Amino acid sequence: MKKNFVEEIKWRGMLHDVMPGTEEHLMEEMRAAYVGIDPTADSLHIGHLVGVMMLRHFQLCGHKPFALVGGATGMIGDPSGKSAERNLLDEETLRHNQEALKGQLSRFLEFKGEAENTAVLVNNYDWMKDFSFLAFIRDVGKHITVNYMMAKDSVKKRLSSDASEGMSFTEFTYQMVQGYDFLHLFREHQCTLQMGGSDQWGNITTGTELIRRIGNGKGYALTCPLITKADGTKFGKTEGGNVWLDAQRTSPYKFYQYWLNTSDADAEKYIKIFTFLGKEEIEDLVKRHTEAPHQRELQKVLAKEVTIMVHSEEDYDNAVKASEVLFGKSTAEDLKGLNEATFLDVFEGVPQAEIARTEIENGLDMIAALAAKTGFLGSNGEARRALKENSVSVNKEKVKEDYVITTSDLLNNKYVILNKGKKNTFIITVV
Repeated sequence: MKKNFVEEIKWRGMLHDVMPGTEEHLMEEMRAAYVGIDPTADSLHIGHLVGVMMLRHFQLCGHKPFALVGGATGMIGDPSGKSAERNLLDEETLRHNQEALKGQLSRFLEFKGEAENTAVLVNNYDWMKDFSFLAFIRDVGKHITVNYMMAKDSVKKRLSSDASEGMSFTEFTYQMVQGYDFLHLFREHQCTLQMGGSDQWGNITTGTELIRRIGNGKGYALTCPLITKADGTKFGKTEGGNVWLDAQRTSPYKFYQYWLNTSDADAEKYIKIFTFLGKEEIEDLVKRHTEAPHQRELQKVLAKEVTIMVHSEEDYDNAVKASEVLFGKSTAEDLKGLNEATFLDVFEGVPQAEIARTEIENGLDMIAALAAKTGFLGSNGEARRALKENSVSVNKEKVKEDYVITTSDLLNNKYVILNKGKKNTFIITVV
């Protein structure tokens, strides 16, 4: 007997709607299902992760996952959850994005090997590009009424919104194109299930309708809830924008910090959705966390699991070390181990001053470093008092008034960290 996929995602809080008969259909034999991914960028962000995790669970339950990159639909723009029409992409950009996304997806899905249920990446541009407009409206369009399309929530919300400038015909036809994708995969790959976020239910059921009317078959639909945060702010967003899976867009350190800083309520929800830990292990973790919430064990395990899954164990280890640099007990050696990108992430927002390299080469005395040359402390007198109280450190090591900063103190050949006590940090940047 195969592992029950619907049961697995249900206890994880990943099930929103499911078409009757889906669970029984999946338990009969190996089935194929797909999730559509919008290729508007050359990286996934954590908002995509739920769909990717669903595909991975699907594969782990013995079924065959298809990841559909929406090259054609990406040229149109899905109105679901959108208040305005978006920019359309050219084919070259879409192809580049597709290759980048496949590289990221291969961290989650098995695309290679002899197994019958290896994952497949498809792009709907490949079967839509040669479809003429007349052929599409004749062979597909006549099977779906305008009344049916107007009844969809994604359409109704856009048309009734006060801020809406209406909906273009291009966007209106989106559900037809997505519906045809499902029909195509049903015919060519015996794909009988489409999965997506709860806002996709209308688009998915248009596909099941086309399979019934044109394909003379049965398609199934399953959606997961749209992930929210307990405080009402948007999941996957920071002040800097999306939290990306690409390390160049969101560093592993910032990625790790995002998960580490989740609230208790969110961490309990996210650890079921974004990790592959088992039910008993998670229940035990939640119990321990409830007994000692100040230790934030739930957040630490969540951040560890997701960072290793998306990046690597080495990236996770470096992120932990970087966190300790700012918040814990760390040494000069720990600081020297940070590359410049991580260093800048860790000390983002920390006050700093620029000093000419010649001054460091000639040796910079501590009073000047703390006051006159940087303004870190208000006066030479304040600097002397702090040094006498033994509360000043250079690169996390305590120093006296006679200490001189030289090029040997430079981190990444460019930075010096000054501290007064535990909480006051200042960066000297050498130019």
